[in-house]
Order: sequence, then C-alpha cells, then structure tokens
Amino acid sequence: MNKGRKAIIEGNKISEIYDWSLGGYNQKVLIEGKDTSLPVVITLHGGPGTPIPFSVGCRGLFPEFTDRFIMVYWDQLGCGINNYVIDESFTIDSFVQMTWELIQKVKELFTDNKLFIFSTSWGSIMSTRILEKNCHVVDDVVAWGQIVKDIFFNEEVVNALDKTKLSKTKLEIIKTAQRENVSSRELQLVSSSIRKYTNGYQNRMGEQAPIGPIIKGLLTSPDYSFRDFKAIMVNGYQKNSSLWREILQIDLSGILTKVDIPYVILQGDTDIVASTATVKELVQSSHNSNLQCEIIANSGHMPGKEGMDRVFDKLCLLGQK
Repeated sequence: MNKGRKAIIEGNKISEIYDWSLGGYNQKVLIEGKDTSLPVVITLHGGPGTPIPFSVGCRGLFPEFTDRFIMVYWDQLGCGINNYVIDESFTIDSFVQMTWELIQKVKELFTDNKLFIFSTSWGSIMSTRILEKNCHVVDDVVAWGQIVKDIFFNEEVVNALDKTKLSKTKLEIIKTAQRENVSSRELQLVSSSIRKYTNGYQNRMGEQAPIGPIIKGLLTSPDYSFRDFKAIMVNGYQKNSSLWREILQIDLSGILTKVDIPYVILQGDTDIVASTATVKELVQSSHNSNLQCEIIANSGHMPGKEGMDRVFDKLCLLGQK
C-alpha cells in the first residue's frame, strides 16, 4: 500500500470493517468516510458475485466519494472476502433479506444521516425489492443498469446479434432458449456474444473506467488476501443456475412504477443487457415523478468514466437536498 492511500485512510474519521450476521451468515462490511455526519451510501454491486468497482478491498481507493459520503462496501455472500458456495437453496429472496438486514445495521450506526443506495445491475434487483418491504427504508436510490424484466433472451438482443458475425447456429441457440430452464451453456453463450460483438456491455466509443488502478488497488489492499481477490471472478456462484433462472424470469415493473422515494436510474445508451429501451418505456408510462431515468451517451451496461462521474454528481446533488 502506497503512502498516498495510507494517508487517505488515516484521514478518514471512520474506516472500519464490521463483522455482521446477514441472513444467518457472518459477513464482512467495510465502512469509511471523512466525517461521521456525512450522508451514507450503501453500494449494491452487480453479478451476481462481481464486487467491482466497489468492494471490501477498496479501502482508501475512492477519496472523491469518501470525502463527501460515508461509503458502505459489501461483498455479497458468495464472492470476494465473503466467498461461499451459493448452492441451489439460495434465491433472490435470500439476498433481499441480507440487504434488508445490512440496511438495519447501518441505520443503527448512523441514526440521523441521510441514507442512499447505489446499485448496479443485479444489485438493482435488491434496491427495488427492499422498497417492497418498506418504501421509506432509505431516502433515495441511484441505480445503474436497472434490471426490469426479460434480460438477455429477448428480441432486442437477438436483433442486435443478428447484425454481427455471430454464427447462425449460435444465434438460433439464443433465440430458442427457454428462460425457465436455461442452461449454463446458453447463458454463457448469450453473455459472451453480447460482450464480443456489441456495445451492450461496454461501449467502445466511450472512455473506460480506470479498471487497471482498481485491480492494482485490490491486489495491494490492506484487507484483501489473494484468495479474496480471486473470488471476485471465480467464486461461489459458478455452479448455480437456479438463481439465474429466477433472475431471467423476474419482472420488477410493478414495484418500480409505485416507488414513493426518488429512484434515479442511469442507463447507458447502448445497454441491451438491462434494456435501456425497456427502462425508458417503463418510466414514461409510470407517470410517477419519483421514478426518473437519465440516458448516458457512449455507455453500455457497465459504467465507463463518464458513467461513474454522473453517478458521483447525482449522489452529490441528492446529498445537498
């Protein structure tokens, strides 16, 4: 760990890893911020099982955030520092419950602070579903790559891939896959095809987020072992297909149209994983002023540099209210 990062950590009034029982499993959560009076941001990463860019291993890596917020970093059960085999018994409800308990723990620590959620992709399922349990459990939500319904296996994805060099045989496999019984092979095929042939995941026209420095920071983290680092990509989710089948069949439209707190969705203009077209249509038809959508140019499902800058700006605006 370099001197600059050490100075950032030492300059934070709070910089601590908590061992909490969430959903009946002991899990580590990192909380850090310049001052204990700042608004709190709970980060809910994507995947499932991909704690990037925010993870328990990123202590001292994001001073622009920790100068303005108390950041709560949680590697969801099954990845990173909280690696665990996610077998077929785990459901979306399991992770919604863990998220709910995390929020309660954080509220016990910071009773008077504003409380926000920043969620990405899979994490947006949790940020939506917890509002079903209590619509005012947090003050505001900012979501990137909001999942609504019909991800991966849909007409939009098929049409995009049909214009690429993907073979007709592979395209037919994607077209005929059954959501309720999708195989790991079919899921891997559609995901890798979108990554390789389209701007759906990462828009090549936009400036990419600085993943290299983040990876280097995780490898030199005071909190991560190399095993924890490996469990960012190869982890307890590898053999779970039932959770993915549940994700593929989810429809969050009903909850989102009724949100009773500001829920800001930031979408990359070329995102076809969590379809931007679907999100725009939902927001426009909801006639709910709490549900907002902003389209970020030259961005896909994964936020690039401009996307992360917009996330930061949006959280800062909410913090000033």
